Amino acid sequence: MSVRDGGQFSFVDALMPQGKGAGRLERLSSLVKWYRFEKHLNRLHDDKSAGRPAYKPIVMFKALLLQSLYGLSDMELEEALCDRLSFKRFVGLALDETVPDHSTLCRFRNLLVSQALLDTLFAELDRQLDAAGLILRRGTMLDATVIETTAARPPEGRNRDFDATASGMDRDDPTGRVKRAAPSDPDARFTLRKGKAGSAYGYKAHVGVDEGSGLIRRVVTTPANVNDTVVADRLIIGDEACVMADSAYHTHAREQTLKDKGIKPRLMRRPNRHHRVLPPRLEQFNRLISRRRAAVETTFATLKHRMGLGLIRYRGLAKAEAQVLMAAIAFNMRRWVTMAA
Repeated sequence: MSVRDGGQFSFVDALMPQGKGAGRLERLSSLVKWYRFEKHLNRLHDDKSAGRPAYKPIVMFKALLLQSLYGLSDMELEEALCDRLSFKRFVGLALDETVPDHSTLCRFRNLLVSQALLDTLFAELDRQLDAAGLILRRGTMLDATVIETTAARPPEGRNRDFDATASGMDRDDPTGRVKRAAPSDPDARFTLRKGKAGSAYGYKAHVGVDEGSGLIRRVVTTPANVNDTVVADRLIIGDEACVMADSAYHTHAREQTLKDKGIKPRLMRRPNRHHRVLPPRLEQFNRLISRRRAAVETTFATLKHRMGLGLIRYRGLAKAEAQVLMAAIAFNMRRWVTMAA
């Protein structure tokens, strides 16, 4: 795969005024050791584009970071790279250099997904944040949020209809079985809204957030109907002093496992059929944990309302995972700039 040369700024580029938000991007450029990301990205191989000039992988990766930071679609990202000098400077393109179009950006994202490189890039950033002394390890806060998909909802609106579709039921089947239309996103699922009427259709982002720094240390994406507790153990790092989570994450087995590892289990309790009312001691325990873990809601607020992760833009679990993981990388870089200010 040939690589297009670029990133050489002219005297005119240097004199151009900075746009709004350029200061944050300049600080981010100086904080991150980009050459370490470049080493991983240079392993990418795109056989489909052999013989065509390609943008440097680090340029494309930085462009996708901008997309996650500002909640842009592929088309909007292409336009912003054309219009905003600060964006061009950040990714490393000169003023007179052409920008990658939306289809090129899409192909590069798919390449990252197909070669499972985003987890490696997320781990690289975690190492850099740790080396900068930003990860505190006082505790890991576990939580999850539902992110709806832009895919059209199946008309039936029930998760069991996905299984029926997969089994091949057809309206024209001589057995008389009812056909159910194949969903536009076969991996998305329904879940009831918390505290609201109706259901949500899409995916769920599960995170483990470092207490104090607010940095995301682990992230797992699942269909929306997966219970929070199912992936909880994958969010626990093992080097934290305690684990904090609401009552959905509490099991006696998990509590004991954490104790055996020397990690304090700060998992809220819930009533059960044997103890329908919590004693005052556990009520107070829950209140104390709730106050400490409330900070994780700021993480979701930033991701959804400031960074545009309110919807999953792409079809399929693999691409949904990539969007969420890319947003987590961008979120941690954003936090790094804030903490270093």
